[in-house]
Amino acid sequence: MPYLVSLVVLAGMIFALVDIITRDQSLVKHMPKTVWLFVVILLPFLGTVLWFAIGREYPRREVSRPSQFAPWASEPAPPPVRAHESRSTEQQLADLEREIEEERLRAELARRRRELGDPA
Repeated sequence: MPYLVSLVVLAGMIFALVDIITRDQSLVKHMPKTVWLFVVILLPFLGTVLWFAIGREYPRREVSRPSQFAPWASEPAPPPVRAHESRSTEQQLADLEREIEEERLRAELARRRRELGDPA
């Protein structure tokens, strides 16, 4: 039994050391990576527990919880508007009206060509 506890502590220490070494410095909290390495090596059990408890930066998870006071807040949000679109709504509507007019004129031209029997 004492061997099993020692092996678990040794495995945890090795896992913590590999995690510290492979982790980027920006993802390490409270102390530099080298200090964490010394802590884990000198105090294997305590250093490993401290590393995984306070020294490691975990990725943030987005948890979507519906609001208790706003039931409509649980509805999916509309897709974001593209920030690089600098034209106003009026300009976009004018462009759309031009496209509709062009399509109407093309259809009129195609109808007249069919009436005249022009194969082009």
